[in-house]
Amino acid sequence: MIAVNGLRYAYPRKTKGANELTLKGLNFDVEPGEIFGFLGPSGSGKSTTQKLLTGTLSGYEGSISVKGKELSRWDNSYYRQIGVGFEMPNHFSKLTALENLKLFASFYDGDTLEPMPLLEQLGLHEHAKKPVGAFSKGMKMRLNFARAIMHRPDIVFLDEPTAGLDPANARKVKQIIKSLKAEGKTIFLTTHNMLDAEELCDRIAFIVDGQLATIGKLDQMKRSYGEPSVVVEYRTDDSAAPRKAVFPMQSLSVNADFQRILATAELWSIHSQEASVEEIFFKATGTKLA
Repeated sequence: MIAVNGLRYAYPRKTKGANELTLKGLNFDVEPGEIFGFLGPSGSGKSTTQKLLTGTLSGYEGSISVKGKELSRWDNSYYRQIGVGFEMPNHFSKLTALENLKLFASFYDGDTLEPMPLLEQLGLHEHAKKPVGAFSKGMKMRLNFARAIMHRPDIVFLDEPTAGLDPANARKVKQIIKSLKAEGKTIFLTTHNMLDAEELCDRIAFIVDGQLATIGKLDQMKRSYGEPSVVVEYRTDDSAAPRKAVFPMQSLSVNADFQRILATAELWSIHSQEASVEEIFFKATGTKLA
């Protein structure tokens, strides 16, 4: 769906001299129907990459191919193919939520989603006829998300889609993202929210200082960067404090101590020692997400 090869970009400088590269030769593919996570610390090149992929920036070196066509060869029909949800939502504040969606729907040929059911999915139907200027940040974020998907794009670029949302409304947004994937849509997700990345993404790329540090399937990364072991919390006496034991994963079936705990103790929890996204990032790059 998206193929990026040798992508280089430098922001123009007003002063004389060579421009410093923000992106230093990125290579990655985004497969059709997957949720692709693009993570990195502030200033790493995430937003620049997304702006290039969405056509907000131009003048890159290398290749960006979308649906088999170089991005520079697309005309305005490209914006029928993609939906974009920016981290900082911008709406017509004097218009209502419903009026905003109807206005943006009018920009597109072909079918669009009905605005009221979409607002209902996102918990905004009761506010449909209120001016957006009176909305909270979380409400604006949900309306921003609705606007990004209402014209049924094949590719959706989302930047921090759950920022400013309470857990219940974040769950609504994530459920819709999962439903888009089930429909075969491709999602390019930029986020600092590690829980969102772990819950949603099929593959993840980590970018640091304009270069990709690592890229791969999340479940494989967790095993590669984690410890092949399990932690067991248990009690052997009703009055005793819980104990903790660690056992190698590969020998659990023949580990006598593990089998004894299972047979005789009161189990509190058993957890595999998979690495979190944040731990993977630190081990792969030597830096932290921020």
